[in-house]
Amino acid sequence: MHVLRPQFRIEEQRALEFAAQRGFGVIVAADDRGPRASHVPFVLGEHDGRAIVQVHFTAKNPLVPLADGARRFLLIVAGDDAYISNDWYSSRDNVSTWLYEAVHLSGVAHLRELDENREHGDALLAVSEARLPKQPWDLAQMEPGKRESMLAAIRVVDLVVDQVEGQAKLNQHKSDADHVAVAARLARSEESAHRRLARKMQALRPWLGYDVS
Repeated sequence: MHVLRPQFRIEEQRALEFAAQRGFGVIVAADDRGPRASHVPFVLGEHDGRAIVQVHFTAKNPLVPLADGARRFLLIVAGDDAYISNDWYSSRDNVSTWLYEAVHLSGVAHLRELDENREHGDALLAVSEARLPKQPWDLAQMEPGKRESMLAAIRVVDLVVDQVEGQAKLNQHKSDADHVAVAARLARSEESAHRRLARKMQALRPWLGYDVS
């Protein structure tokens, strides 16, 4: 990830927390034909002081043989984003831009043994179901034959993270007046993602007055 300005950088621990909370991203690796990518849910854990991203693919996914314990994978975790028109600012002659949050996690990928698929399935469901306001569902409630058939059809990969990069571009480099003007515009948007960005902008400078009516 190219860090445009130091003030946009997300500190490493906060970047990991952001990724864990999102729990969904794009895995990318390259073979001799070029880049390969898959959209995947994931579990972020830790082992021996290293962050570990655990994902699964269908057994025939071309990324599976690339997880050879030597090749590097990249996980891209995107948050909310919003286009900002240049006439939203309080001051003149600003350039239109895009606000966003994103984290990149990269490292060497390792293929797990098939008998570890259930452990992964349980961990992924536990994290995902905990996000919902209901009694968690788990694999134990599934018909055993169907469960084993589904687990046998996937391969689990551990991405051992050795590089964490994150950016939150939220107008940190703009004046207070411009910051307030853009945050107010986003707060009035019909898009929930825009309103979430507005709240984060307001949290960066809570002492300012924000008219969101």
